[in-house]
Amino acid sequence: MDIRKADVVRSLRGRDAGELFYVSSTDGVYAQIVNGRERRIDKPKKKKLKHLEFVERGDDRTDRKLREGEKVTNSELRRALAGKAGSENKEV
Repeated sequence: MDIRKADVVRSLRGRDAGELFYVSSTDGVYAQIVNGRERRIDKPKKKKLKHLEFVERGDDRTDRKLREGEKVTNSELRRALAGKAGSENKEV
């Protein structure tokens, strides 16, 4: 599946392997990823798409705001990712 803006992804490589992130933008080779903690919305991490695994294309408020280019706070990102991580653990 192609990775697009506002998708939730899991890092497969590097120090952040296994962590969930939102994609703030992508250019086809690289994605800018944020999580509201180490990688804040104003300082995203640039990561190759091949080092990311697609998790979910959601439709909650944070997903819509990112997709439409509205202002998103770091606390909104943290809260949304915590909810997605929690629901992911319940499914396993």
